[in-house]
Amino acid sequence: MIRKYVIPILAVAGIGFGVATVVQGNKVIPPAPPVAEPAQAPYQTFVAGSGIVEASNENIGIGTQVAGLVTKICVQVGSHVRAGDPLFTIDDRATLAQIAQQEAALQVAEATVNQATNQLALAQNLTDRRALSVQEVTSRRDAVAVAEAKLAQSRADLQASQTNLKLLTVRAPVDGEVLQLNIHLGEFAPTGVLATPLVLFGRTDPLWLLVDVDESDSWRVKAGAPAEAFLRGNKNIKVPLKFVRFQPDVVPKTSLTGDTTERVDTRVLQVIYSFDRGDLPIYVGEQMDVFVEAPEPSGILTTTNSPEAIARNERPSK
Repeated sequence: MIRKYVIPILAVAGIGFGVATVVQGNKVIPPAPPVAEPAQAPYQTFVAGSGIVEASNENIGIGTQVAGLVTKICVQVGSHVRAGDPLFTIDDRATLAQIAQQEAALQVAEATVNQATNQLALAQNLTDRRALSVQEVTSRRDAVAVAEAKLAQSRADLQASQTNLKLLTVRAPVDGEVLQLNIHLGEFAPTGVLATPLVLFGRTDPLWLLVDVDESDSWRVKAGAPAEAFLRGNKNIKVPLKFVRFQPDVVPKTSLTGDTTERVDTRVLQVIYSFDRGDLPIYVGEQMDVFVEAPEPSGILTTTNSPEAIARNERPSK
C-alpha cells in the first residue's frame, strides 16, 4: 500500500524540483549598476578619448648630480617653489674641508708669486749687471712664471670645489609644485636615471591633459576644436579644454584604465590640452574622459570627392 503511493509522490516531487531548477536557472540576471554614471558627450558629433592629467611643463623627475647622504630637506609634498629655490641638500662636510685646504694653498701660491716677483725685480734693478749672471736672471724670471702657473691652478681648484659645493644643494629648475618626495633625511641619494625620482616636480597652473585618440579617428580632430573633459568617476566635474598641440608621432596605445576590456592593440595620436583647475579636486595623474567636437566621417570632403574634383571629372574632354 505504501509503495503504491510513495513512489508516484516522489516522482512528482522530483519532476517539480527539476522544473523549478530550470526556471530558476533561466532567470535573466540584471546587470550590476555602474559605480558612477558615465559622462555624456556635450556635442552631437564628437571624438572621444581618454586623458591623463600632467604638469604643464610635463612631470620632471629631479635627481642629484653628486651622490651622498641627504642632510636637509627644504620642501614637502605640495610645496610651491620658485625657480632656484632649494629642494634638498647633500652632505657637504668633505667639500667644505677641501675648500679650506685649497684656500690655504691659494694663500701659499700668492705668497710664492710675490716672493718670486720681488726676487726678479731685485735682479732687474741692479745697477751693476756683473753682480748676477744672465742665467740667474733667467732662472728668477722662470720662477715667477712657474709660481703664477701654480697660483692659477690653485684658483681653478678652489673654483671647482666651490662649484661642487653648489651642486650639493639641489634646486628647482622652474616654478612649480612638488608632486612627490621620495627621499628622507639620512638616506643615500644616488645619481643617474632612477626608476623612482628623488623628487617629482612640475608646474600645475595651468594643468595639461594628454589625450589618446584612436588613429582611426585622428583625422577628425582639428586644432582649436571645442573640447571638454569630465573627471573619471564624477561626470559633474568638468572643465573646458584649450588646445595646445599635437604630438606628431603616432604611438602604440598603453593601458590607462587597467580594465581587461580596454583595447591596447591599436595606435593613438596624442593631443595635449590645457585647463585651469581652479578649486576643482583634479590632481596630476588622474584620468579624464574627453570629448572633442568633430564632423561626421561621411561629411568630410576628400581630394577625390570634393566639388572641384567632381567638376573636373564631369568636364567633357576635347
